[in-house]
Amino acid sequence: MELRLLPKGKPAFSVEFFPPKDEAGEERLWNSLESLHSLSPDFVSVTYGAGGSTRDRTVRITSEITARTKIPTVAHLTCVGSTSTEIDAVLTQYSGAGISTILARRGDPSGGPRAEWIGTEGGFDHADQLVERAVEKGFTVGVAAFPDGHPASKGNLDQDLEVLKRKSELGAEFATTQFFFEVDRYLRLREGLDERNIGMPVIAGILPITNYKQLVRMAELSGTDLPKGIVERISKVQDDPSAVRENGIEIAVELGQRLISEGVPGLHFYTMNSSSATMEIVSRLGLR
Repeated sequence: MELRLLPKGKPAFSVEFFPPKDEAGEERLWNSLESLHSLSPDFVSVTYGAGGSTRDRTVRITSEITARTKIPTVAHLTCVGSTSTEIDAVLTQYSGAGISTILARRGDPSGGPRAEWIGTEGGFDHADQLVERAVEKGFTVGVAAFPDGHPASKGNLDQDLEVLKRKSELGAEFATTQFFFEVDRYLRLREGLDERNIGMPVIAGILPITNYKQLVRMAELSGTDLPKGIVERISKVQDDPSAVRENGIEIAVELGQRLISEGVPGLHFYTMNSSSATMEIVSRLGLR
Protein backbone atom coordinates (compact mmCIF):
# COMPACT_ATOMS: atom_id res chain seq x y z
CA MET A 1 0.00 0.00 0.00
CA GLU A 2 1.33 3.44 -0.91
CA LEU A 3 0.98 5.95 1.91
CA ARG A 4 2.00 9.58 1.61
CA LEU A 5 3.59 9.51 5.07
CA LEU A 6 6.06 6.82 3.98
CA PRO A 7 8.86 7.66 1.54
CA LYS A 8 9.66 5.24 -1.24
CA GLY A 9 12.81 3.17 -1.11
CA LYS A 10 13.84 3.81 2.50
CA PRO A 11 12.37 3.53 6.00
CA ALA A 12 10.39 6.49 7.28
CA PHE A 13 11.69 8.37 10.32
CA SER A 14 9.05 9.82 12.62
CA VAL A 15 8.81 11.14 16.17
CA GLU A 16 6.14 11.27 18.84
CA PHE A 17 5.48 13.87 21.51
CA PHE A 18 3.04 13.97 24.39
CA PRO A 19 1.12 17.12 25.35
CA PRO A 20 2.89 18.94 28.21
CA LYS A 21 0.96 19.84 31.35
CA ASP A 22 2.35 23.34 31.84
CA GLU A 23 4.14 26.19 30.09
CA ALA A 24 7.61 24.99 31.08
CA GLY A 25 6.89 21.58 29.59
CA GLU A 26 5.55 23.21 26.47
CA GLU A 27 8.75 25.21 26.05
CA ARG A 28 10.79 21.99 26.31
CA LEU A 29 8.60 20.41 23.65
CA TRP A 30 9.13 23.27 21.21
CA ASN A 31 12.89 23.26 21.84
CA SER A 32 13.03 19.51 21.16
CA LEU A 33 10.92 19.84 18.04
CA GLU A 34 13.14 22.65 16.75
CA SER A 35 16.19 20.39 17.12
CA LEU A 36 14.50 17.43 15.45
CA HIS A 37 13.10 19.64 12.69
CA SER A 38 16.64 19.91 11.31
CA LEU A 39 16.49 16.17 10.54
CA SER A 40 13.27 16.58 8.51
CA PRO A 41 11.21 13.76 10.03
CA ASP A 42 8.65 12.28 7.68
CA PHE A 43 5.92 13.00 10.21
CA VAL A 44 5.31 14.02 13.82
CA SER A 45 2.61 12.58 16.03
CA VAL A 46 1.10 13.94 19.24
CA THR A 47 -0.61 11.76 21.83
CA TYR A 48 -4.06 12.55 23.14
CA GLY A 49 -5.14 13.44 26.66
CA ALA A 50 -8.46 11.83 27.46
CA GLY A 51 -11.36 13.27 29.39
CA GLY A 52 -10.16 16.85 29.09
CA SER A 53 -6.90 16.19 31.00
CA THR A 54 -4.73 17.52 28.17
CA ARG A 55 -7.20 17.27 25.30
CA ASP A 56 -7.50 20.99 24.57
CA ARG A 57 -3.74 21.46 24.78
CA THR A 58 -3.25 18.45 22.50
CA VAL A 59 -5.50 19.89 19.81
CA ARG A 60 -3.84 23.30 20.04
CA ILE A 61 -0.25 22.04 20.01
CA THR A 62 -0.91 19.55 17.22
CA SER A 63 -2.41 22.33 15.16
CA GLU A 64 0.54 24.65 15.92
CA ILE A 65 3.09 22.00 14.90
CA THR A 66 1.41 21.75 11.52
CA ALA A 67 1.36 25.53 11.12
CA ARG A 68 4.91 26.19 12.35
CA THR A 69 6.89 23.36 10.78
CA LYS A 70 4.91 22.20 7.75
CA ILE A 71 5.91 18.66 8.77
CA PRO A 72 2.98 16.26 8.26
CA THR A 73 1.33 15.82 11.64
CA VAL A 74 -0.55 12.75 12.84
CA ALA A 75 -3.05 13.55 15.57
CA HIS A 76 -3.95 10.86 18.08
CA LEU A 77 -7.57 10.44 19.09
CA THR A 78 -9.12 8.08 21.64
CA CYS A 79 -12.55 7.02 22.79
CA VAL A 80 -11.87 7.65 26.48
CA GLY A 81 -14.18 10.08 28.24
CA SER A 82 -15.78 11.47 25.08
CA THR A 83 -19.18 11.25 23.46
CA SER A 84 -19.40 10.75 19.71
CA THR A 85 -20.49 14.39 19.41
CA GLU A 86 -17.33 15.53 21.21
CA ILE A 87 -15.20 13.31 19.00
CA ASP A 88 -16.82 14.83 15.92
CA ALA A 89 -15.98 18.29 17.26
CA VAL A 90 -12.30 17.37 17.70
CA LEU A 91 -12.17 15.92 14.19
CA THR A 92 -13.61 19.18 12.89
CA GLN A 93 -10.92 21.14 14.76
CA TYR A 94 -8.18 18.94 13.33
CA SER A 95 -9.55 19.27 9.81
CA GLY A 96 -9.74 23.05 10.17
CA ALA A 97 -6.09 23.12 11.25
CA GLY A 98 -5.00 21.29 8.10
CA ILE A 99 -4.45 17.92 9.79
CA SER A 100 -5.48 15.06 7.53
CA THR A 101 -4.18 11.98 9.37
CA ILE A 102 -5.50 10.48 12.61
CA LEU A 103 -4.14 7.67 14.77
CA ALA A 104 -7.30 6.12 16.18
CA ARG A 105 -7.03 4.29 19.50
CA ARG A 106 -9.55 3.13 22.06
CA GLY A 107 -7.27 4.45 24.78
CA ASP A 108 -6.61 3.08 28.25
CA PRO A 109 -9.08 3.12 31.15
CA SER A 110 -8.17 5.44 34.01
CA GLY A 111 -6.86 2.45 35.97
CA GLY A 112 -4.32 1.50 33.29
CA PRO A 113 -4.27 -0.77 30.21
CA ARG A 114 -5.28 -3.90 32.12
CA ALA A 115 -8.14 -2.27 34.05
CA GLU A 116 -11.78 -2.89 33.18
CA TRP A 117 -13.07 -0.70 30.37
CA ILE A 118 -15.88 1.63 31.38
CA GLY A 119 -17.52 3.33 28.45
CA THR A 120 -18.89 6.85 28.17
CA GLU A 121 -22.61 7.18 27.54
CA GLY A 122 -23.08 8.28 23.95
CA GLY A 123 -19.46 7.43 23.13
CA PHE A 124 -17.52 4.65 21.45
CA ASP A 125 -16.27 1.48 23.15
CA HIS A 126 -13.87 0.24 20.48
CA ALA A 127 -11.28 1.80 18.20
CA ASP A 128 -12.91 0.33 15.09
CA GLN A 129 -15.86 2.67 15.68
CA LEU A 130 -13.42 5.58 15.80
CA VAL A 131 -11.70 4.38 12.64
CA GLU A 132 -15.02 4.23 10.83
CA ARG A 133 -16.02 7.73 11.95
CA ALA A 134 -12.67 9.32 11.02
CA VAL A 135 -12.69 7.64 7.59
CA GLU A 136 -16.23 8.94 7.04
CA LYS A 137 -14.92 12.43 7.80
CA GLY A 138 -12.24 12.10 5.11
CA PHE A 139 -9.15 11.42 7.25
CA THR A 140 -6.30 9.06 6.51
CA VAL A 141 -6.41 6.76 9.52
CA GLY A 142 -3.75 4.78 11.32
CA VAL A 143 -4.15 2.40 14.25
CA ALA A 144 -2.03 0.91 17.01
CA ALA A 145 -0.41 -2.54 16.88
CA PHE A 146 1.08 -4.51 19.74
CA PRO A 147 4.03 -6.88 19.11
CA ASP A 148 3.91 -7.93 22.79
CA GLY A 149 0.12 -8.36 22.60
CA HIS A 150 -2.65 -5.96 23.54
CA PRO A 151 -3.15 -5.97 27.33
CA ALA A 152 -6.88 -6.61 26.89
CA SER A 153 -6.32 -9.73 24.75
CA LYS A 154 -4.04 -11.32 27.36
CA GLY A 155 -1.53 -12.57 24.82
CA ASN A 156 -4.01 -13.83 22.22
CA LEU A 157 -2.23 -12.78 19.02
CA ASP A 158 -4.95 -14.23 16.78
CA GLN A 159 -7.48 -11.98 18.48
CA ASP A 160 -5.23 -8.96 18.02
CA LEU A 161 -4.79 -9.79 14.34
CA GLU A 162 -8.53 -10.15 13.77
CA VAL A 163 -9.03 -6.72 15.35
CA LEU A 164 -6.44 -5.24 13.00
CA LYS A 165 -8.13 -6.95 10.06
CA ARG A 166 -11.46 -5.41 11.03
CA LYS A 167 -9.88 -1.94 11.25
CA SER A 168 -8.22 -2.43 7.87
CA GLU A 169 -11.56 -3.40 6.33
CA LEU A 170 -13.05 -0.20 7.76
CA GLY A 171 -10.38 1.91 6.06
CA ALA A 172 -7.32 2.05 8.32
CA GLU A 173 -4.26 2.46 6.10
CA PHE A 174 -1.31 1.91 8.44
CA ALA A 175 -0.36 0.82 11.94
CA THR A 176 2.24 2.08 14.40
CA THR A 177 3.39 -0.31 17.08
CA GLN A 178 3.74 0.17 20.79
CA PHE A 179 7.45 0.23 21.64
CA PHE A 180 9.05 -3.20 21.94
CA PHE A 181 12.49 -4.77 22.31
CA GLU A 182 12.23 -8.17 20.60
CA VAL A 183 12.30 -8.03 16.81
CA ASP A 184 10.95 -11.56 16.46
CA ARG A 185 7.67 -10.42 18.00
CA TYR A 186 7.37 -7.65 15.41
CA LEU A 187 8.06 -10.17 12.65
CA ARG A 188 5.46 -12.55 14.08
CA LEU A 189 2.89 -9.75 14.00
CA ARG A 190 3.78 -8.82 10.42
CA GLU A 191 3.62 -12.44 9.27
CA GLY A 192 0.18 -12.79 10.85
CA LEU A 193 -1.03 -9.77 8.89
CA ASP A 194 0.42 -11.18 5.67
CA GLU A 195 -1.34 -14.51 6.27
CA ARG A 196 -4.64 -12.62 6.52
CA ASN A 197 -3.91 -10.55 3.39
CA ILE A 198 -3.89 -7.35 5.43
CA GLY A 199 -1.81 -4.93 3.38
CA MET A 200 -1.31 -2.10 5.86
CA PRO A 201 2.33 -1.17 6.57
CA VAL A 202 3.37 -1.55 10.22
CA ILE A 203 5.71 1.17 11.47
CA ALA A 204 7.91 0.01 14.35
CA GLY A 205 7.90 2.00 17.59
CA ILE A 206 11.21 2.52 19.43
CA LEU A 207 11.66 3.97 22.92
CA PRO A 208 15.16 5.43 23.48
CA ILE A 209 16.05 4.41 27.04
CA THR A 210 17.51 7.31 29.01
CA ASN A 211 16.18 6.60 32.51
CA TYR A 212 15.70 3.21 34.19
CA LYS A 213 12.74 4.19 36.38
CA GLN A 214 11.05 5.82 33.40
CA LEU A 215 11.55 2.65 31.36
CA VAL A 216 9.91 0.48 34.03
CA ARG A 217 7.02 2.93 34.43
CA MET A 218 6.44 3.17 30.67
CA ALA A 219 6.47 -0.63 30.34
CA GLU A 220 3.91 -0.96 33.14
CA LEU A 221 1.66 1.70 31.61
CA SER A 222 1.81 0.19 28.13
CA GLY A 223 1.79 -3.49 29.02
CA THR A 224 5.11 -3.98 27.19
CA ASP A 225 7.30 -6.92 28.19
CA LEU A 226 10.84 -6.03 29.23
CA PRO A 227 13.28 -8.78 28.21
CA LYS A 228 15.53 -9.99 31.00
CA GLY A 229 18.63 -9.01 29.07
CA ILE A 230 17.44 -5.41 28.68
CA VAL A 231 16.57 -5.13 32.37
CA GLU A 232 19.95 -6.51 33.44
CA ARG A 233 21.83 -4.30 30.99
CA ILE A 234 20.16 -1.09 32.20
CA SER A 235 19.59 -1.85 35.88
CA LYS A 236 23.26 -2.53 36.59
CA VAL A 237 24.13 1.04 35.54
CA GLN A 238 20.90 2.72 36.68
CA ASP A 239 22.75 5.06 39.06
CA ASP A 240 24.97 6.37 36.27
CA PRO A 241 22.79 8.54 33.96
CA SER A 242 25.40 8.75 31.21
CA ALA A 243 25.87 4.96 31.18
CA VAL A 244 22.10 4.41 31.10
CA ARG A 245 21.83 6.79 28.16
CA GLU A 246 24.70 5.20 26.23
CA ASN A 247 23.38 1.68 26.79
CA GLY A 248 19.88 2.83 25.83
CA ILE A 249 21.16 4.34 22.59
CA GLU A 250 23.09 1.16 21.77
CA ILE A 251 19.98 -0.96 22.40
CA ALA A 252 17.90 1.27 20.10
CA VAL A 253 20.57 1.20 17.38
CA GLU A 254 20.81 -2.60 17.55
CA LEU A 255 17.02 -2.87 17.38
CA GLY A 256 16.78 -0.38 14.50
CA GLN A 257 19.54 -2.06 12.48
CA ARG A 258 17.82 -5.42 12.55
CA LEU A 259 14.42 -3.91 11.77
CA ILE A 260 15.86 -2.06 8.79
CA SER A 261 17.47 -5.30 7.58
CA GLU A 262 14.04 -6.93 7.81
CA GLY A 263 12.49 -4.27 5.57
CA VAL A 264 10.56 -2.26 8.16
CA PRO A 265 8.60 0.56 6.46
CA GLY A 266 9.42 3.07 9.19
CA LEU A 267 10.86 3.70 12.64
CA HIS A 268 8.79 5.78 15.04
CA PHE A 269 10.61 7.22 18.05
CA TYR A 270 8.86 7.82 21.37
CA THR A 271 10.92 10.88 22.28
CA MET A 272 9.47 11.61 25.73
CA ASN A 273 9.68 15.25 24.55
CA SER A 274 13.47 15.15 24.41
CA SER A 275 15.51 15.24 21.24
CA SER A 276 19.17 14.40 21.84
CA ALA A 277 19.01 10.60 22.18
CA THR A 278 16.69 10.25 19.19
CA MET A 279 18.95 12.47 17.08
CA GLU A 280 22.00 10.35 17.92
CA ILE A 281 20.19 7.08 17.17
CA VAL A 282 18.87 8.38 13.85
CA SER A 283 22.37 9.50 12.87
CA ARG A 284 23.97 6.18 13.83
CA LEU A 285 21.31 4.29 11.87
CA GLY A 286 21.99 6.40 8.79
CA LEU A 287 18.34 7.49 8.51
CA ARG A 288 19.46 11.07 8.08
